[in-house]
Amino acid sequence: MQGAWYILLEGVVVTLKLAAVSAAFSVLIGLVVAVLRSFRSPTLDIFLVAYLDLFRSIPMIVLMVVVYYALPYIGIALDSVTATVVALSLGYGAYAAESFRAGIESVHYGQVEAARALGLTRLQTMRLVILPQAIKVVIPPLTGNLIAMLKDTAVASIVASPELLKRAKELYVGKANPTPLVAAALIYLLILLPLSRLANYLEGKVNKGKKVVSI
Repeated sequence: MQGAWYILLEGVVVTLKLAAVSAAFSVLIGLVVAVLRSFRSPTLDIFLVAYLDLFRSIPMIVLMVVVYYALPYIGIALDSVTATVVALSLGYGAYAAESFRAGIESVHYGQVEAARALGLTRLQTMRLVILPQAIKVVIPPLTGNLIAMLKDTAVASIVASPELLKRAKELYVGKANPTPLVAAALIYLLILLPLSRLANYLEGKVNKGKKVVSI
């Protein structure tokens, strides 16, 4: 039994690493896409909107299968861990981009005009004026994305990524005992429940001071 817990712990470590690396890349992708969209270039928007629509429409399980099993046919072969990170980063990068866009658009345009009147460039205005305010709006949905991403790491078992569910299934198949699967579910709960409470807390902080209108 002790060996089984060690195997599950290895899966937990892989799951957390997958989520952490994928979250970092997805935030970077989302930020870049949102900033580029704020420039409102019609030509660039065609490609950016196509990316957003495509990757928000594809189920994560399909995206992982495509990245891991289909890309080798065009000469791009990735190991299971890398394929998982690529799929999660691209998929959740699209959602992060929309969160950042909402945060950017929440900043009053008068502040942008004032910054430009002071001689700041577009990038300086974005970095010094808009993003510091937008990030407060963006943090709660990004935390929600992280929670969803942690749950979607379980999908990586279909591409043989050695995360928590994959390890639990191996133990189940080896001993025909569902205990490892139940243990994996409890571990997910222990990880995700505090994050869910954190997301609610952050959302409450952002909404603090806003008037709630009853109709």
